[in-house]
Amino acid sequence: MSPIRRYGVLALSALALAQPAHAALFGNTDELSRQQQALQQRVDALDARLDKTETALQQNQPLLDLLKELESIKTEMARMRGQIEVQANLLDTLGKRQNDLYADLDQRLTELAKAARPAPAADAAPPSAAGDIASGAPATGATGGAPKTDPLAESRSYEGALALFRGARYADAIAGFKDFLKTYPDSSLAANAQYWIGYSYYALKDYKTSLTHQQKLLAAYPDNPKVPDALLNVASSQIELNDMAGARKTLKELVVKHPGTPAAKLAERRLAAIK
Repeated sequence: MSPIRRYGVLALSALALAQPAHAALFGNTDELSRQQQALQQRVDALDARLDKTETALQQNQPLLDLLKELESIKTEMARMRGQIEVQANLLDTLGKRQNDLYADLDQRLTELAKAARPAPAADAAPPSAAGDIASGAPATGATGGAPKTDPLAESRSYEGALALFRGARYADAIAGFKDFLKTYPDSSLAANAQYWIGYSYYALKDYKTSLTHQQKLLAAYPDNPKVPDALLNVASSQIELNDMAGARKTLKELVVKHPGTPAAKLAERRLAAIK
């Protein structure tokens, strides 16, 4: 074979071998182009979605700000409700104590007014009594009967115990009121003293003992003006002892039997709160 022919054959062979490689190379490029195009389309779609999202957020920004402000207001309202509840309880307690102190003051003024009245003139003694006196015999009743109570000493004893209560010296107040009851068991302030004993135990968080003393007041002085306050204190002790059924019963009794009293008004509010 001539060199020229041999060269021609080699050239044709090389060309034949190059054609598949060329096709493979350019075929891969087309595939990559298609993949790139598909990826670009996905990126464009994501860009479009992102633009829509940003636009929606921008359009709803006032709404988002409003929602944030609403949440802030809700938080503040919850905090203020808590403060209002605390203040309401404090006002209830202070109002009750004020009413009690005014009632006690009125009672003491009444007692002092009675003590200041001049005693009625004694009827003329019968002749036989006069003869007994003349003869040195003791007059009837001169040494018999119960000794008279000193109203001023009685008032000072009560006021001293009440001052201890006002100073939050509850244990000392209990001792003072018990001493008062022992010394002046028939005093018109006895029911008040009994009430303050029960209330002092309540202030000391001894709710069972407080309940016992207030129930003692209700049994011993059922018609006393202090009864509504005692019932309210009974209900308070029952609530603290988690006797909600008993507390509701006591509060309802207070509202029904003593309508219009300050204690009944507080009882209505507490009934609404514990339903």
